[in-house]
Amino acid sequence: MVSVVGVRAYKDLSRPEAWAYWKDLYFSSSMTSSLITNASPDGSGRRRSALAIGGTIGAATASWLRDRLDEAHLVAGDTVLMSSPGGDLNQAIIMGEVIRSRGLVTAVGGVDPSGHIRPSYCASACVLAYAGGSRRIGIEGSMLGVHRFVTSSPGGTTSPGPDAVAETQRIAGLVLNYLTRMGVSSAVAEAMSATDKVRWLDAKEAAATSLVTAPVRRL
Repeated sequence: MVSVVGVRAYKDLSRPEAWAYWKDLYFSSSMTSSLITNASPDGSGRRRSALAIGGTIGAATASWLRDRLDEAHLVAGDTVLMSSPGGDLNQAIIMGEVIRSRGLVTAVGGVDPSGHIRPSYCASACVLAYAGGSRRIGIEGSMLGVHRFVTSSPGGTTSPGPDAVAETQRIAGLVLNYLTRMGVSSAVAEAMSATDKVRWLDAKEAAATSLVTAPVRRL
């Protein structure tokens, strides 16, 4: 019985995507976290708990985030503070859904050695996780960057075939549907689709599209 289980586990881990998931979840997480117990990321002066997360969104980051949120005992109205260049799109969407289901607020920022919140950046897939916030704080000096999500064609060719084009269209539809459910204007999805390079949204554009719902001045 043990040998059968062992063989199955080996077969599962022999798949690259499975190994990436287990490695990210149990051995070497692509993100780090720290709990701030006396934070006021919205500048209101009201002190609440915040979980600061940073790094690349990996193959198991959504599960990792659930565990960190459980350990931090965050409640509705507390904040997830993000600093990330992006990463796995599907994991980012699940992260956003987890954040929304718990009524948590999102903000873009990091924590300095003294424990104070500082501006940072959130790009690519990170923006999707950020969109999950029940309120989305915009800290002055922090940046949100978007670009087109694409799928490489088999063999790594530069000209995508029909399958790659169909997959890119599927992803665009997935992103649009998700952002709409999160209350973000379709203009953000359009901005993503318009460029392969990261485009940094200015404060007015982020607010006008409801990506940022609570702009605050630099802390």
